[in-house]
Amino acid sequence: MTRKAAIIGGGVIGGGWAARFLLNGWNVSVFDPDPEAARKIGEVMANARASLPALSDIPMLEEGVLSFADTITEAVEGADYIQESVSERLELKHRVFAQIQQSCPDTLIGSSTSGFKPSELQQNAANPAMIFVAHPFNPVYLLPLAEVVPSPASDPAAIERAKEILREIGMFPLHVRKEIDAHIADRFLEAVWREALWLVKDGIATTEEIDEAIRMGFGLRWGQMGLFETYRVAGGEAGMKHFMAQFGPCLQWPWTKLTDVPEFTDELVDLIAGQSDAQSGHHTIRELERIRDGNLVGFLRSLKDRNWGAGKVLREHDARRRVAFTDGSREIAAAPLAMAQMQVLPSWIDYNGHMTESRYLFAASETSDAFLRFIGADMDYVASGFSYYTAESHIMHKGEAKLGDRLTGTLQVLSADAKRMHIFIAIQKNGVDVATIEQMLLHVDMTAGRAVAAPEAILDRLMPVAAAHAGVARPEAAGRFTGERK
Repeated sequence: MTRKAAIIGGGVIGGGWAARFLLNGWNVSVFDPDPEAARKIGEVMANARASLPALSDIPMLEEGVLSFADTITEAVEGADYIQESVSERLELKHRVFAQIQQSCPDTLIGSSTSGFKPSELQQNAANPAMIFVAHPFNPVYLLPLAEVVPSPASDPAAIERAKEILREIGMFPLHVRKEIDAHIADRFLEAVWREALWLVKDGIATTEEIDEAIRMGFGLRWGQMGLFETYRVAGGEAGMKHFMAQFGPCLQWPWTKLTDVPEFTDELVDLIAGQSDAQSGHHTIRELERIRDGNLVGFLRSLKDRNWGAGKVLREHDARRRVAFTDGSREIAAAPLAMAQMQVLPSWIDYNGHMTESRYLFAASETSDAFLRFIGADMDYVASGFSYYTAESHIMHKGEAKLGDRLTGTLQVLSADAKRMHIFIAIQKNGVDVATIEQMLLHVDMTAGRAVAAPEAILDRLMPVAAAHAGVARPEAAGRFTGERK
């Protein structure tokens, strides 16, 4: 059953939450009195649709239904989860919570607040146990972090439910153990921001030069190792203790002005704004958002390939949604097996908007890998020193696949014996072949470097499939060579 999320406040953050839930299959109801809310969220959704699917290696769920409510009560009716993202005014948030809990006193309410503690949000609430902080980072639809901050009045079971919901939509809920103003991440950002303002005010650096110092240097390190792990590496073989001994004394030196705040004058505002205009004014905000999203997708995909940092969250999210083919519970029928579900991503297409040849081979690999896992030749088996190697491939292009198309990879075993497996893969769109790939695989002892017979445990799973497929009509394209007609 499709679940419903209610988003109260449809600005940049609220729109990002709406996109995150919608693209993960939830229905979303938004309340925002701004007459431009639908347009603004529509633009956020366009950016999200162009970027978030590129982080997944399997198709996104069917997009949920977006609606706009005229009242808070209408928006939260029947909601399984509520996210408040209104302006950072405590009295406004209190009014919003009071209206929500008049009709939904027992529904989870996460607040996007970047500064208020949950105990402050819960003041005078009808059911304070259901109100907590769920602080995301922009763009919400791409960045996985959500700081989950309870108070002593929070219901621990409710917090665990909230964390599970956030995981289900691909986020990383960081449980903050003690409530504190500005939580964890924004306290770092505030320190960096304050020092940056001094550097500009004192004429040491421009806004562009400060940004270059971050994105050309430590920002890249922080993006994949954070702060302490980065400094542990900086300590060399002696690790963190050596780093602390070497650089600890400098904390007493006047390197920063973190305990001093520059006077926030019109002159300082004009200086910062003027330099920012010179730096980035040739791009619209929407253009900058698309540039940002594209760069983030590239970073995150790289981290995902290495199963590191935020990329590990993306892998785990795919794994939760992936259709599992267990080794004993699947009926073997006299028909090709549907082994993989995929979606054509932005990185899969060429300048004509069509899926590239390399990605058809990737789709075939996803299909054959799923079958190998099905018969027990998985990564644990590879680690034992044995694997199936592809000895020959023949691809035929029969149709076109374009951005966003959902594809199914089916596999038919044409023949098999102890050492060989002859398979025929079809990559289909709406049940119609867009490509077929015929392959011969050899079972290899990787240490000896030669083909050997597969063990009985593998053959006991493979041969029943081969027997079932023996009665299936041989594909017309099977056994053809380039240019041959039948």
